[in-house]
Amino acid sequence: MWESHVSINQVFEMRCKTTNYFGLCAIHKFNDIVRELKGKGVDKVILVTGKSSYKKCGAWDVVRPALEENGVEYVHYDKVGANPTVDMIDEAAEMGREFGTQAVIGIGGGSPIDSAKSVAILLEYPDKTARDLYEFRFTPVKAKPIIAINTTHGTGTEVDRFAVASIPEKEYKPAIAYDCIYPLYAIDDPALTTKLPPEQTLYVTIDALNHITEAATTKVANPYSILLAKEAARLIFNYLPEALNHPDNLQARYALLYASAIAGISFDNGLLHFTHALEHPLSAVKPDLPHGLGLAMLLPAVIRHIYPATAKVLAEVYRPLVPEAKGVPGEVELVARRVEEWLFSIGITEKLADVGFTEADVDRLTQLAMTTPSLDLLLSMAPVEATRERIASIYRDSLYPIGRG
Repeated sequence: MWESHVSINQVFEMRCKTTNYFGLCAIHKFNDIVRELKGKGVDKVILVTGKSSYKKCGAWDVVRPALEENGVEYVHYDKVGANPTVDMIDEAAEMGREFGTQAVIGIGGGSPIDSAKSVAILLEYPDKTARDLYEFRFTPVKAKPIIAINTTHGTGTEVDRFAVASIPEKEYKPAIAYDCIYPLYAIDDPALTTKLPPEQTLYVTIDALNHITEAATTKVANPYSILLAKEAARLIFNYLPEALNHPDNLQARYALLYASAIAGISFDNGLLHFTHALEHPLSAVKPDLPHGLGLAMLLPAVIRHIYPATAKVLAEVYRPLVPEAKGVPGEVELVARRVEEWLFSIGITEKLADVGFTEADVDRLTQLAMTTPSLDLLLSMAPVEATRERIASIYRDSLYPIGRG
């Protein structure tokens, strides 16, 4: 296939609303980005990262010298955790305000970059808080310039207009989507992903797989979102095992990173529905639950519920995994089981009961899915009606493996 004939050393520009520098050594484009910012009068920035991954991946070895050599001062917020909260965002925004920040640089996966996007908005609205933002008390139309240095192959947030944060006291995990938070520039360098631990390699890739499963089957799915979904799925099924077995294989990381980016563009165009809407309550209730694991536990059940209405599309998307699928509603169990078996084969064997959820939690999770701000939009995009009964049924079907619940 084509990917074996493309040099991973060639850095190209992937243009969507974000200019994305993609390819091996793309991190060195950061020097050009800093020079451009400096030329536009930006000489104070805030860096938003996790505690250590920004260093372990190698990005910091390029970012720090580039800022210092170009005379750009910075402050650094390094407390973003998995499933970031509105309190983290407020803390970073306050740091940025006090410093006089003119641009925001997020380094990491979805959590730091989503937090950076949120901070960029709040810097333009100093009288607002992250709770105001994520409870939709105002509609932002501006943000400070955002630079996204992506270090995982899952979220696609470096090329889209979405961000997510949790409101702990309400067990809400809403999503926002505004044109003003498309990053000005993004960097996707496969070398930055080689230090991902095996579990993270799995979870972030499953996030991308869910992005395309949903984006290809929403009520507003379109030829572009479906085309990108098919290619992203092919790359994921072909290259995830190789990345797990040989973490330093740059060809595999390149393919998965590209799959993640086009999956992000796919759902930026086609939106999302059940899996993400139902996962957000899981990781809001259990903040230590990895987002990708939550999605993996829900995916087979979601496929069971939507396949009869989307058989022709999903049969094409999952063709590499289920080549015999004909795209007819009657094969729903075949496809759903095959997906679950594949998840088990790559090491994701947990179901909701294994991480502490029980039948007694279903009503609470269902209520959160239906009341968390923004999730109603996702549910309205589902290809079948998102009734309370259906949402509860998906949660129940995800407690145990298919056929063993």
